[in-house]
Order: sequence, then structure tokens, then C-alpha cells
Amino acid sequence: MLRISVLIFATALAGALPFPLRAEPVPIVCTILPGGESASVMLTNPLSYTASCQANCKFSTAVYDDNPQIICAKPVPAGKQVEMCILKAAGNKLLKLVEGAADCRRP
Repeated sequence: MLRISVLIFATALAGALPFPLRAEPVPIVCTILPGGESASVMLTNPLSYTASCQANCKFSTAVYDDNPQIICAKPVPAGKQVEMCILKAAGNKLLKLVEGAADCRRP
């Protein structure tokens, strides 16, 4: 019975929030820089306000099961494209992008 009460309370609380807590998907560009020694991560905040954005890019190398990943977050002004961060390869050259994702949410 306590679980049901907590679930009802949590549902009511979530409905009372003035804005959704979900993240918005955003355009992201994960680029391996010439030489394969580093990669740049850029994203664009599509929202109409400065948002807290997070970017995640994963790359492959010539070494089996070596997939360097970069995750970075910072505030991004409304409608702006910014360089979020740069990943420096730890030894093996970056060959290709495996996956990339980003989101922005109200801070």
C-alpha cells in the first residue's frame, strides 16, 4: 500500500511541475581531426533559452574493443552552435565515429 501511495504522490508531483524534465534532442557533429589524434564535438542548442547541454561521441580505433568516448556538458546559449570539447587520443588513432548523441535541457 505504501508503494501505491508513493507512486500516486510522485505522479501528482510530476504533473504539477511547470515544465517537462525531459531532455530535447539536438544536432551534434563529432569530427575526427586530421591525423586522427583528436576529435572535436560541436552541438547546436535548438531551444529558445540558454540550456544545459551534454554531448557524447564514441569512436573506433584499429585496436579490437578500443572505443574512446568523450562526454562533455556545459551551458549553451539559445540557438548557438558551440564547440563542446576536444578529445585527444590516448595512443591509438581515431578511425571512425561509432555513435554520437546530444541533448539539452532547462538548467
